[in-house]
Amino acid sequence: MIAFVVLQMSQLLIQSYLNDLDRARKFSGVNTEQVIREAFKDLLKGYAKARNLIFIPELEFETGMKNRVYPDGTIVYELRVPHGFWEAKDTADDLEEEIAKKFRRGYPQSNIIFENSETAILIQDRQEAMRCPMTDVEALGRLLDRFYAWERPEIGEFRKAVAQFKADLPAVLDALRGKIDGAYATNAPFQAAASAFLEQARETINPSVSEADVREMLIQHILTEEIFAHVFNEGDFHRENNIAKALYDLEGKFFTGAVKKDTLRALEPYYAAIRMNAANITGHSEKQTFLKVIYENFYKVYNPKAADRLGVVYTPNEIVRFMIEGADWLCHAHFGRTLIDEGVEIIDPATGTGTFICEIMEHFRGQPAKLAQKYREELHANEVAILPYCVANLNIEATYYGITGQYAEFPNLCFVDTLDNTARSPRARASSTICSAACRRKTSPASSARTSARSR
Repeated sequence: MIAFVVLQMSQLLIQSYLNDLDRARKFSGVNTEQVIREAFKDLLKGYAKARNLIFIPELEFETGMKNRVYPDGTIVYELRVPHGFWEAKDTADDLEEEIAKKFRRGYPQSNIIFENSETAILIQDRQEAMRCPMTDVEALGRLLDRFYAWERPEIGEFRKAVAQFKADLPAVLDALRGKIDGAYATNAPFQAAASAFLEQARETINPSVSEADVREMLIQHILTEEIFAHVFNEGDFHRENNIAKALYDLEGKFFTGAVKKDTLRALEPYYAAIRMNAANITGHSEKQTFLKVIYENFYKVYNPKAADRLGVVYTPNEIVRFMIEGADWLCHAHFGRTLIDEGVEIIDPATGTGTFICEIMEHFRGQPAKLAQKYREELHANEVAILPYCVANLNIEATYYGITGQYAEFPNLCFVDTLDNTARSPRARASSTICSAACRRKTSPASSARTSARSR
């Protein structure tokens, strides 16, 4: 039944493409690439959307000869790794000759469609895989199915690694928790460091942080440090963050050398797949997308019950940017100020991996003085779960470093449930008062302040 529905949808998409192509030719009176390629672009986008892939027009591609080329379309995975390419030509062009020209320039030959609205040619793994008349609905459907069914080796490895990660993680978690229990019971240097970190966390993150929270932070830090090292790869940035520093110090008291390698050995295929994919990240938006995808995959395996309860699926970057641009316009239209202006406080009460705050900073990267003031004083974020809190902590500071070239601790991120802290019980009001006092307190650069957002 599912196969029938997919086939029917494909045929409808192709028929719609042929109708659009016919209309474009009749109304324009021309048969040039610039006019007729739009119809096939829409067809590729429809196929991509149905398979959770993304179509990007004229995305830059660096060839093996270090040339920069711009295929008419690139279909990418959510990890930003290219799945396939498309190049359109005029009907009058000699398609074979045009393909040869493109390949001499270094165009990718892994999975690419060349077409001129009359003939489509699919090249896969440097060989012609199929060609067909583009008016033949069934043949064109087979060509497109073959194009979208192709899989990059590293993506296949990543899928296998995620599946293996899911199978191996419980045993690794048991081993980690056993080693942490042993350190709490018999390791005096670890005990002292853990006690100091707990007090620091209660003072600067949230007064309700418990020893169990510290254990979870430590476990999640150990499991994700390899990820952060490659996503936040500006030198040792991920070690400059104060929370990360304290967790590295705790880890160093009991979990190093052969013990660490032996315990985490089973997870190496997962880390290797992440390293391979992280190498393709080139820009801010791609890094944000990659981080969210990796985080969602990790958390759903690490703690599926919490992931389901907390709804760990984050807002796409495009929607976040639309929200920011809309809020900026409305703020100016109704109050005569933009979001970057002094006196406009911004709070993200469920920050997740910090994407909203990061996109705010990216939106105003052209105004460095105002951004510095906004970062110190008027950007605030809360998070209810330990792991995304730590991810957001690093993500926000890394984004600020990437924009300004200077590391500065983000002082206004709080590990707290915003709704719990507005409850009416005396205990909740007391907790809220403590958090509010902490957020108003100015802290020195040496402190590891993680204060709550101010509300005005």
